[in-house]
Amino acid sequence: MGTIIFKKKNFSLEIHRHLCYSSNMNRYNAAALISRINDQAQKLITSELEKRGIEGIVPSHGGVLMFLYRKDELSVTELAEAINRTQPTLTVLVNKLEKLGYVKRSKSREDQRVTLIGLTPKGRELEPVFREVSDLLNETLYGGLSAEEGIELERLLENVQDRF
Repeated sequence: MGTIIFKKKNFSLEIHRHLCYSSNMNRYNAAALISRINDQAQKLITSELEKRGIEGIVPSHGGVLMFLYRKDELSVTELAEAINRTQPTLTVLVNKLEKLGYVKRSKSREDQRVTLIGLTPKGRELEPVFREVSDLLNETLYGGLSAEEGIELERLLENVQDRF
């Protein structure tokens, strides 16, 4: 195997490449590429929100807000499942969004034990901005791909995800 290259920017990528070569030296680079794409997507989202004067929101808040844009209120359990996070993780995200004034908590009328998360008017005002940023991200991810290639890309990624 080759030598690990120690560069700050590429440190984890180079270690990953080093560790992911098989004995016959085939490249097994998918995990590194997926990680880099995720990092770049996160940076794009953060940068675009900041350009639009929105501070304090990080990409992980986006999932919470996007599901609330689809349905005005969701229970903590429903929202955690929708964004594929644990309830404690969701609670941290909701606490921050609540502190920023984008969401509110309320009790279910049917069952007082159930906490609902809903958008405030300030949170609802962000929807067009989130749609713009989402469109930009999708153009960056899928731009230059045919419709069939985009479908194939998602099929392959879902196939990999289903193995975990």
